[in-house]
Amino acid sequence: MSNIPTDADARRAIPPVVCYPVETLPKRDLALYQRARATAKKVGEVIAPPRDAASFTARAGQFVRISAPSGPQVGDLNLWNANDLTERFYSGKTRALHGTHVTTGESLWSTFPNLRPMVTITADTLDWYGIDEFGGSVHDVIGTRCDPYTGHLLSGSHYHHCCHSNLTRALANHLGCSTQEAEPHVHDVLNVFMCTGFTRDTGQYFMKSSPVRESDYFEFFAEIDILGALSACPGGDCSTSHSSDAAQCFPLLIEVFEPEEGTLKGWEPPEPNAYDGSHGR
Repeated sequence: MSNIPTDADARRAIPPVVCYPVETLPKRDLALYQRARATAKKVGEVIAPPRDAASFTARAGQFVRISAPSGPQVGDLNLWNANDLTERFYSGKTRALHGTHVTTGESLWSTFPNLRPMVTITADTLDWYGIDEFGGSVHDVIGTRCDPYTGHLLSGSHYHHCCHSNLTRALANHLGCSTQEAEPHVHDVLNVFMCTGFTRDTGQYFMKSSPVRESDYFEFFAEIDILGALSACPGGDCSTSHSSDAAQCFPLLIEVFEPEEGTLKGWEPPEPNAYDGSHGR
């Protein structure tokens, strides 16, 4: 017996309402950032090896560039306030504010109670990709990160070089602590260079071959002091599989740039969210 109502088409035709209009968000001065970046000097770099992760730091006012210098590779990015690990990247709120995928001019937001821009994306050489015919786009904040728990649930495996474990090791190495102590700080990621979407028929999360090439990069401006960890995903360009050693993988390069003195005149790090915190009590 069909339970389709007679007004089904009318119900489906109701137009959507954007949940969080962003017109009133604080505007980041991209023109100022770009002028400062033009003369910035490279002050550091680190390599995330294939199927592994690396940590890095950047002070407020510095720029960070991520690239795939040796071949197509996606990366899973975690960010923390370098001075307070309880403030970290909030992928869900970033997604709610900016959409499923992020690009130039958009920020990566931090967790409650701070809810402020941690970094602002200042350059993205894949911004031309847009949304393809399958609904796929690049740099997503919808995937959680490949992890050994889901791998064991689905296949019974004990694979240790998935992004969750890679990020856990990188953070533990940076903090000089055990993986058990570091793991609770690892969180949902920005999937840099990863091309993803949801299938139109079943609504399932999908991945497809990343369009990233050796000349491409993704760059952001540190709005606060940040600690980052980047995993070079075992899925490589994510055209076939992940959570295994099957895919061809390449390193990811992380570079940090320091603007010349005076080029950020007028810029100030964003303050924590001004909500009074009373929650009605």
